Amino acid sequence: MSPTEVQLLPVTVGADALAELTDMVNRVYAVAEEGLWVDGAARTTVEEMSELVRAGEIVVARMDGRIVGSVRVQRLEGGVGEFGMLAMEPEHRGAGIGRQLIEFVERLSRERGLATMQLEVLVPRDWRHPFKEYLNGWYTRIGYRIVRIGSLEETNPDLVPLLATSCDLRIYHKNLSPAPVGSRP
Repeated sequence: MSPTEVQLLPVTVGADALAELTDMVNRVYAVAEEGLWVDGAARTTVEEMSELVRAGEIVVARMDGRIVGSVRVQRLEGGVGEFGMLAMEPEHRGAGIGRQLIEFVERLSRERGLATMQLEVLVPRDWRHPFKEYLNGWYTRIGYRIVRIGSLEETNPDLVPLLATSCDLRIYHKNLSPAPVGSRP
């Protein structure tokens, strides 16, 4: 397997790469969030992705020059960084690309002086979604803890009409401060 390069996506990215990235995110989320959204709802648009790239918020993983994964990273108030929209090409799942992307955004946020990393996971309120349960276990194993349960109404009320089922937002945090010398993980 080729080595993976992880980097902030340059703001000068071409229209074709932007369209491919948007398509990848939408394809991945169509499967990962199946049953949560009404038919035809897309996770993102080329216009939104273009804005995020211009803001310096999109990190990509490349293999042989091809984008195989991405994640959004941003600064919130109060010394908190947040990542979201994590996506990998299905044929590369299990290869450690997601972990590399998260390690990159955690390191970047730490370098920016942020003490906490946050992520939000949309989950159905009245039933268990297998992929969301998998994500909960994975995020917990890499140090994230649920700090509260919120709702999409709080953060993105414009998306609520696109939901096919009632959902909650699990809000996770991870402390980015280095462990004291001599402490055990």
